[in-house]
Amino acid sequence: MNALISVSDKTGVLEFAQALHALGIKLLSTGGTAKLLADAGLPVTEVAELTGFPEMLDGRVKTLHPKVHGGLLARRDLPEHMAALKTHGIDTIDLLVVNLYPFEATVAKPGCTLEDAIENIDIGGPAMVRSAAKNWQDVGVLTDASQYAGVLAELTDDGKLTKKTRFALAVAAFNRISLYDGAISDYLSGIADDGSHSQFAGQSNGRFIKVQDLRYGENSHQQAALYRDLHPAPGSLVTAKQLQGKELSYNNIGDSDAAWECVKGFSQPACVIVKHANPCGVAVGANALEAYSKAFETDPSSAFGGIIALNCTLDGAAALQISKQFVEVLMAPAFTPEALEVFKNKANVRLLQIDLPAGGETPWAQGRNAVDIKRVGSGLLMQTADNHELLLADLKVVSKRQPTPAQLEDLLFAWKVAKYVKSNAIVFCSGGMTLGVGAGQMSRVDSARIASIKAANAGLVLTGSAVASDAFFPFRDGLDVVVDAGATSVIQPGGSMRDEEVIAAANERDVVMVLTGVRHFRH
Repeated sequence: MNALISVSDKTGVLEFAQALHALGIKLLSTGGTAKLLADAGLPVTEVAELTGFPEMLDGRVKTLHPKVHGGLLARRDLPEHMAALKTHGIDTIDLLVVNLYPFEATVAKPGCTLEDAIENIDIGGPAMVRSAAKNWQDVGVLTDASQYAGVLAELTDDGKLTKKTRFALAVAAFNRISLYDGAISDYLSGIADDGSHSQFAGQSNGRFIKVQDLRYGENSHQQAALYRDLHPAPGSLVTAKQLQGKELSYNNIGDSDAAWECVKGFSQPACVIVKHANPCGVAVGANALEAYSKAFETDPSSAFGGIIALNCTLDGAAALQISKQFVEVLMAPAFTPEALEVFKNKANVRLLQIDLPAGGETPWAQGRNAVDIKRVGSGLLMQTADNHELLLADLKVVSKRQPTPAQLEDLLFAWKVAKYVKSNAIVFCSGGMTLGVGAGQMSRVDSARIASIKAANAGLVLTGSAVASDAFFPFRDGLDVVVDAGATSVIQPGGSMRDEEVIAAANERDVVMVLTGVRHFRH
């Protein structure tokens, strides 16, 4: 058996080659890899010796030769193929170990030039990988160091790879080539005439890995599956570990993402309850129990069968209180043994443990997507994600009445929640909790009315509350509705042709109004 080894990333390759040699497998290699193996005392034949041609053009040409590709592509079950190999003095290559030039890592570096990118486009490696993967019936192809141990164990036990393993390796190899070519296409097609690089490439090559098939989609007659980014952001939903419960459904995953994205934006212990993609209760507290209790109080009816997310450890006391309601999914960074014990007898409740992201300046560090994608008829809409965080210094007070420190705190809290409510969004808040949420209405004034009605239904008093509107008030009527309900401070983006009319109404009603200059449409 012959193995050709040519790797850019040499992690674990020496140990793997030593094990192959111990099994009596002849080693072939190129350049730096051949030197590594020879320096370790392994007998290795350089590809240049095999082909009779030296590496040339600064290493651009070294394995593009019939003695390499013939050995990889020849079908052992076809006599004419084997006869052709014999005629031309070509040996079969039964195992190929290749990983590619680090193109993705190169272009990710600050200051990467086009020349740097071009020189890190592998040619011979992908060609060999494709040849070996095409002939998977006879050749095993490894494209990642994580595959070494399993392949070695199988070779040690049986002296050869099973058909199932060779096919799985071939699929992994073609997937790797697809990812590699997609990265090259994305980078090169994003370069503008002036040499700048656009965030939106001329051709988009989606690269996602299937996590699991789902029982069905949004409705039972639809099929569905969950995919993740090739390199998911730490602290994002797809990094969750399910501790117990039924398989997550399509709708569970969508609602869980909405809850998790909202709750991890708070620094204090916080709880978010989501129903049908909208927060129906959000609160902060001294601990998980207080945060949950306040969030639940906002809208107990909608919380039934909802998704609950906490940004702090779920302890026994909070778990006991939550267990009194019907909950589909419960998420937290950690669960105490007492909390897990509470839910042991509620086998259907899905418990998800998700590490909070470390935090930082970039969306990645915050566990957030940098780009959002939405499918439309035969196309995609792509945009930079709404990762804007409002700071106190960003607020512009436009009313005669100035906000108190407590009002400013309530306004910022309400604004943070409104960002995750479907438009048109109106959110009443006070004391670190939501009081009423109006979501997804065609009219902003209707959202305002619904939010106040929900608060009344929950027995909550809106007097002195703060209100956030995700976009500007087109008329004063929406403002009048929230003030009539008891609001004394309002936060909104501004930017309407009737801003002066709305501001005048705020002054007439003697309420605080602050503008953000940024809206949070969420469709």
